[in-house]
Amino acid sequence: MNWIDNFVRPKIRSILNPKRETPENLWVKDPESGEMVFYRDLEANQWVVPNSGHHMKIKPADRLATFLDDGKYDLVPVPSVPVDPLKFRDQKRYTDRLRESRAKTGYEDSVIVATGKLHDRPITVGIQDFEFMGGSLGMAAGQGIITGLETALRNKTPFVLFVSSGGARMQEGVLSLMQMPRTTVAVLRLREAGLPFFVVLTNPTTGGVTASYAMIGDVHLAEPGALIGFAGQRVIEQTIREKLPKGFQRSEYLYQHGMVDMVVHRHNLRSTIGSLAGILTNAPANDTFTGAAQKAIAAQASLREAAVAAEGDDDIDPPAAAAHAE
Repeated sequence: MNWIDNFVRPKIRSILNPKRETPENLWVKDPESGEMVFYRDLEANQWVVPNSGHHMKIKPADRLATFLDDGKYDLVPVPSVPVDPLKFRDQKRYTDRLRESRAKTGYEDSVIVATGKLHDRPITVGIQDFEFMGGSLGMAAGQGIITGLETALRNKTPFVLFVSSGGARMQEGVLSLMQMPRTTVAVLRLREAGLPFFVVLTNPTTGGVTASYAMIGDVHLAEPGALIGFAGQRVIEQTIREKLPKGFQRSEYLYQHGMVDMVVHRHNLRSTIGSLAGILTNAPANDTFTGAAQKAIAAQASLREAAVAAEGDDDIDPPAAAAHAE
């Protein structure tokens, strides 16, 4: 009887009444409010939580699809670089980490370069993918940044770089640090040609990336609530032996202290960068910006007020709405 009760009957029930497989990750938890949001609603809202306005990480393909005209773009191949020149190994081999990240993201490294159109004007876009080893800066990533800058220079287009990184890649040692001056020289070449370089700082942007190309753009924009800095907050507090103010190293704080030119909601990045690119390249006026300007201003002001109220940070005054006009 035990064999019948323990094996035969459950087997018959499983055949007659199969379990319905429920897909995982249907709901996503908002890190700020704890609210559970249906992932399709997040995807439709460009991965911005509708109620709190929290900007979650967004995949490069989704970023390009929502940023460029009709979601059309062409990926630019990045020249290959030596793999694991130091034969590095910690808990895993460096080559194994690269293999896992490539299988996870579908990209060769943390920087993706694409060309397309923004409001009918050609543009070159670079994206650092934080899912690929924390968006760390290694030889391949540095070559990707340089390739994007050289592509913009060759096509005579503005270059937009969405930055998200934890800093230099330790598995490549000093070779990763060499990418800081290499990318800086490439930025200077683009500047000499009179082409604008837009940097969009997303959450998080830290380490050697902040100390190089991420802070030498012509215009620096940041998504709301993004963590931006070089060293961590605890390291700074232990060094200066003082308590840092609320909101320190967040995009709104940096805006108030002159490190960031604009704090722009993800929904408004397309129109903001499009209008700035037109101004800096002396392009003909585009009527598509006029209707969205006032809406972007109102949305940005309300978002900032909500963020200040939620954080309870009285030390930071809300920026004037006119500062974010497209």
